Amino acid sequence: MVNRLDDVVDGALRVLDQYGLEFCSMRRVAADLGVQPSALYHHVADKQTLLALMADRIVAPVAIDDDLMASSHRLRDALLAMRDGAEVVATASAFRLGVSDLEAQLAKHSTPDVARTLLIYVVGHTQATQLHRQAARAGIVEPDPDLDASFGRGLAIILE
Repeated sequence: MVNRLDDVVDGALRVLDQYGLEFCSMRRVAADLGVQPSALYHHVADKQTLLALMADRIVAPVAIDDDLMASSHRLRDALLAMRDGAEVVATASAFRLGVSDLEAQLAKHSTPDVARTLLIYVVGHTQATQLHRQAARAGIVEPDPDLDASFGRGLAIILE
């Protein structure tokens, strides 16, 4: 079977969701697709390129509109839907490896500074939430019932 770029991104997201970012290697993605790791490089130049494509796919369904509060919640939901989704998007965003359109979309409905602050807050808070939830599931920490509410309070501070 010949894989397309979409198949490679799909495989990478399956591996990410199953094993987490730390163990999302090109070798593991290739195994998921039933190919040799070298076959992936026909579609992506390197793991950073694949990471950018993964980040773009994670945030692709998020609609950004004038209601920045609701848009931010939609973004958070998309990040939480994928194991380590926020970490993938944070990494890609920090290195400008994609997801840059997301910041531009936010800026269309605010200002560039608000857009960047909002994106950093949403991704950062969500990344901390995902880490905390994983630790709570592993029994390392007690669950924090205030994570969702604190996200909303922080958004209110930024947007009001």
